[in-house]
Amino acid sequence: MALIKSPAVTLAIVLSLLFASAYGGALVGGRTAIKDVKTNKEVQELGRFSVEEYNRSQIRRGRRAGNDAGAGDLRFSEVVEAEKQVVSGIKYYLKISAVAKTGEQRIFDSVVVVKPWLHDSKELLGFAPSTDRDVHF
Repeated sequence: MALIKSPAVTLAIVLSLLFASAYGGALVGGRTAIKDVKTNKEVQELGRFSVEEYNRSQIRRGRRAGNDAGAGDLRFSEVVEAEKQVVSGIKYYLKISAVAKTGEQRIFDSVVVVKPWLHDSKELLGFAPSTDRDVHF
């Protein structure tokens, strides 16, 4: 077996393994379910962030169209399911329960990327009504 002779390659391997082990042992690229979602403060906060960002985007969209009435009316309830994936940061796949303006409880799919090495860096990549009929409350 050949030994790795480059210090840069060795350092890159060690850092990758440390990063993966620091975030629940998840391997880069693999999605893993997050347990105890309802008591996980970080996950619940990401769900709240997702709804707030979605609402803000709807208000901006309405203003550009010359109408801001009725836009951004979701109210966060809770994250009911979550998975994470280690990429260049951590990508979270969330199933969020939220209440619409009509009072109807609905489920939404959200994708958020967090870059832990940048203080408070999170970005909403997607937010849409869920098509999954198999959500576990």
